[in-house]
Amino acid sequence: MSNIVENLNWRYATKQFDATKKISDTDLSTLKEAVRLSASSYGLQPYKVIIVENPALREELKAAAWGQTQITDASHLFIFANDLNLDTASVDKYISNISETRGVPVDALGGFSDMMKGVITNLSAEAKHIWTAKQTYLALGNLLNAAAELKIDATPMEGFNAAKFNEILGFDKLGLNASVIATVGYRHDEDTTQHYKKVRKSNEELFITL
Repeated sequence: MSNIVENLNWRYATKQFDATKKISDTDLSTLKEAVRLSASSYGLQPYKVIIVENPALREELKAAAWGQTQITDASHLFIFANDLNLDTASVDKYISNISETRGVPVDALGGFSDMMKGVITNLSAEAKHIWTAKQTYLALGNLLNAAAELKIDATPMEGFNAAKFNEILGFDKLGLNASVIATVGYRHDEDTTQHYKKVRKSNEELFITL
């Protein structure tokens, strides 16, 4: 069995974290780099990733997540916030980054730039919100897989009041929206769910080969 399959069998949605165990700076840097390298449409990465360590702030956020203890007991809280104000200026900034990174003249990227701008400007505010929010889940997937590789527990969570999170974190002023969150740390010995057998559809039920 390949390491990736072993790691994915090892991971589970941790319900109880050991609050005494913290992720090392080295491992945290690896997790951040895995998120940074995530795929996204056109490579635009239309989101921000906020890592909350502050205990008092996390207590406040826990109240906006129906008291789920993972919010405060995990080593770190990752909040993936989609960009609500993605516009042509965002594309210009991305094109500039491509030009600098790859040593390509900006003018040579005009067609790619125009195509992206055309897509973005034709999206309604609601469609743009849905699209950018979907991108955060790609980054979340990279976080979960990288954490499993490092034998770090991670729990993706949608069970929180996004509007309240936005208010607490000042996202409204930043044009951001809390899309999905993940608590990251180490499972508690007393978390009985770690012993549950993983339940998934069979290959025959899940996959269709045409």
